[in-house]
Amino acid sequence: MQNGNRINTERLKEARLFRKMTMDELASIVGINKQAISQFENKKTSPEPITLRRMADALRFPYSFFVEGDPQSVIGNTYFRALYSSKKKDLVSQQIKTKYLARIHTILSKKVKFKQLNLPPFDNCESMTIEQLAQSVRQYWELGEAPIPNMVALLERNGIIVGEFSTDSREIDAFYQYYEENGIPTYCVVLGTDKKSFYRRQFNCAHELGHILLHERYSDLNEIDREEFREREDEANAFAAAFLLPADAFGKDVSAYPNRLSHYVELKKKWNVSIMAMIMRAYSLKYLTPSQYAYLMKQMSMNGYRQVEPLDDTVEYKHPRALKQAIELLLTKGNMSGEDIMRFLAANKFSVSANVVEELLDLAQGTLSSEEPSNIVEFPVLIS
Repeated sequence: MQNGNRINTERLKEARLFRKMTMDELASIVGINKQAISQFENKKTSPEPITLRRMADALRFPYSFFVEGDPQSVIGNTYFRALYSSKKKDLVSQQIKTKYLARIHTILSKKVKFKQLNLPPFDNCESMTIEQLAQSVRQYWELGEAPIPNMVALLERNGIIVGEFSTDSREIDAFYQYYEENGIPTYCVVLGTDKKSFYRRQFNCAHELGHILLHERYSDLNEIDREEFREREDEANAFAAAFLLPADAFGKDVSAYPNRLSHYVELKKKWNVSIMAMIMRAYSLKYLTPSQYAYLMKQMSMNGYRQVEPLDDTVEYKHPRALKQAIELLLTKGNMSGEDIMRFLAANKFSVSANVVEELLDLAQGTLSSEEPSNIVEFPVLIS
């Protein structure tokens, strides 16, 4: 933010994109022209206070949000699997939401103690095969070769921020973003709330972990072509399969009946991974011939398992807990109300509205906002 009466123009633009609003749409609501919005966002001119108030109301952000400074920060790569098939405004909105999620985490860490980032210090990832990397991560986190019951909890236990909010897009299921504030690295994995599948979530989390470990943080993904992007996605998928289904342990299980679909249904109960992912893993490990693999894929289609697999509706999908627990802790043992938490965020130059925080942390509506007291006026007690 510049000196004098200039507003934080970066936040003005972010709030507009957060709400997926075009300059034309904002200008129409506020009653000014598009060029004025462009001049504000590009630091050519500064709006009058009444105009800023109207923009704040239209964007549903507090007025004070736009006159605060920001810490030194860098948004690195955001790995959207639907990078080329999603609308740009949807992608940018999710990127900003994730940045704000990381900001909230950083501020709350002044009050509560989160798990520290605990990524393997592998300086030679590029010299490892994906199989070797997956096995090394398991060893570093002391997982052995056992099935992983909850990938969401595993990421959170190792200091990776996991968020959960609606992406408002069928294409955007899960993604990862690197964020750095005052030189401190933060890794955020965001899970959409639209596809409520435990098994899909397991693979999504492992896939995003693959991006964190395998791929660079800062390169502009818009500068790489579709083929290279697809290669990175394939690498993340291969890592997820190798991490969730270790070659030796899973191989021993699948080798009994590798070409029987019913066998994979039973293995799904143990390995917490979808049938489709297990069949593909069995094929990559050469427990299936090409013809057997093709037969199983045909069986999957005939049985409708490409849409809904057996057991999909029997296991509740797992939710992120760290940020919610932080809020619960402050409310129950920190002697803070919801309004106190919002004031604490504002004191740290992040004056957002309560509904924004509730959305980003997947909190029940009203958790952080004041509610009108009931029964202010009552009938008098009648004494007979």
